[in-house]
Amino acid sequence: GGTMFEELGFHYVGPIDGHNLEHLLPVLKNVRDAPDGPVLIHVVTQKGKGYAPAEAAADRGHAVVKFDVVSGKQTKAKPNAPAYTRVFGESLIKAADADDKVVAITAAMPSGTGVDLFSKAHPDRTFDVGIAEQHAVTFAAGLATEGFKPFCAIYSTFLQRGYDQLVHDVALQNLPVRFALDRAGLVGADGATHAGAFDLAYLCCLPNMTVMAAADEAELVHMVATAHAHDTGPIAFRYPRGEGVGVEMPERGEVLAIGRGRVIQRPEGARVALLSLGTRLAEALKAAERLEAAGIGVTVADARFAKPLDEALILDLAGSHEVLVTLEEGSVGGFGAMVLHLLSSRGALDDGRVRVRTLTLPDSYQDHDTPDRMYAEAGLDAPSIVKVVEAALPVHEASAERSGRLRLA
Repeated sequence: GGTMFEELGFHYVGPIDGHNLEHLLPVLKNVRDAPDGPVLIHVVTQKGKGYAPAEAAADRGHAVVKFDVVSGKQTKAKPNAPAYTRVFGESLIKAADADDKVVAITAAMPSGTGVDLFSKAHPDRTFDVGIAEQHAVTFAAGLATEGFKPFCAIYSTFLQRGYDQLVHDVALQNLPVRFALDRAGLVGADGATHAGAFDLAYLCCLPNMTVMAAADEAELVHMVATAHAHDTGPIAFRYPRGEGVGVEMPERGEVLAIGRGRVIQRPEGARVALLSLGTRLAEALKAAERLEAAGIGVTVADARFAKPLDEALILDLAGSHEVLVTLEEGSVGGFGAMVLHLLSSRGALDDGRVRVRTLTLPDSYQDHDTPDRMYAEAGLDAPSIVKVVEAALPVHEASAERSGRLRLA
């Protein structure tokens, strides 16, 4: 089997039984000490060999939480809400039931993306292209040119592999490819390689792109419907690994107005505005509650769109609050950066009336941990948000006349 590699100038060694260390180790030592030229060692292994639970399951044992060694059962908390991945899969089935142009594309991750559910309902409209994200994106672009409505379901971290195709074959041609980005934000046991930290930064810089982030599982249903209806160019929606927050689920998705956020709460005389993109909304609301207990009124808004930004909403929040904090489950250079660009270009920061803080993931790769602990470490949980707000708030003289004047200002 080594002829092809020999022709390419490799020394070919193998095939070797990778489970027989008495054979494998001497080969590795010999090759290590070989004087020259590239060597290809062909090692044959079986997934999970020697551990029945892993051997028996194609998708088990890649990223594991704590588990019972005897049974192989992973200790996962009983979800009190459906997983985002399942919500996406089920919403896409409904879209395809109503529209025979909807197709789903996955790159060797059918169960990880919920496309496995879709393939049961619509096997003839499901395409698994294998570990070939670049092909997945260009294939989706080709389908879009012919009037199909392709949903390209790829983890945020893996779409990086298809970035050139995304830029040249989709965005430049302004083709209506729908990108479903699972595993947006931190992913706990899957670690730094699988964290979806960069998609907001790498998508928002592209002309023609529309970029949404779901704040909860109901919002994800609406975003699938919005992506389905959006036929004038590429659109992406991002959502995290794991379970939703337990909100009531809509019967059917509504098509959202492109580039429009929503205000969740706006008490009279609020001094602080929290503008959240994605699922930090729950933490923003918790932070608001704690600040209100300390007598600080807080407006909470859900941006929904990182591109196009809701300019009217953002300029209004900046113009009517003393502190504006943006929150996102993404790297520096993403949503917060886009908000700052908007505020600076519109002169909203010129008179120094509003103090803006952008909360993002740290500019580093975070090690494995539980998602909750990772977000606390990233400074994106409620206590961290409260600290940032308290540090940023201007100190006022506590006279009634002064606070009255502020409220009118």
